[in-house]
Amino acid sequence: MARKKIALIGGGQIGGNLALLATQKELGDVVIYDIPQAEGMTKGKSLDIMQLRPHDGYDANLEGTSDPAELTDADVVIITAGIPRKPGMDREDLLEINIKIITDVANNVKKYAPNAFVIVVSNPLDAIVYSFYKVSGFSKNKVIGMAGALDSGRFRAFLAMETG
Repeated sequence: MARKKIALIGGGQIGGNLALLATQKELGDVVIYDIPQAEGMTKGKSLDIMQLRPHDGYDANLEGTSDPAELTDADVVIITAGIPRKPGMDREDLLEINIKIITDVANNVKKYAPNAFVIVVSNPLDAIVYSFYKVSGFSKNKVIGMAGALDSGRFRAFLAMETG
């Protein structure tokens, strides 16, 4: 049976950590896709993770790229792309720019991975999930948002830091 292909769109902290976990757990071969200005970062993260393979004993493949054609035939697409919040911002402040980003992402996923199951992590989550759904034309059972687990983990970490 062929190994699944996982496309991570957005090579920042969350995308990079997901790439590490997905390859270590051999969930599938992984592609980290980001904009051309970040290609060096995605290639570097991929190389770092790939160099762990002999030590950790996994054989999943990983590639960093800025070429959307590398998303071709992905089984799962996880979207973390977007502008992160800066101090003093709330998630709604990200809406305008991240809608533009998700529109481009949705068009690429529709073109290169039209049968993928899509998990959106980008904020503001509900608006970004809905925008992806509308632009891509994917059926509603193929697009979900993931916020609860990440936000719950952050809450638990901050609570632990405050209470010791």
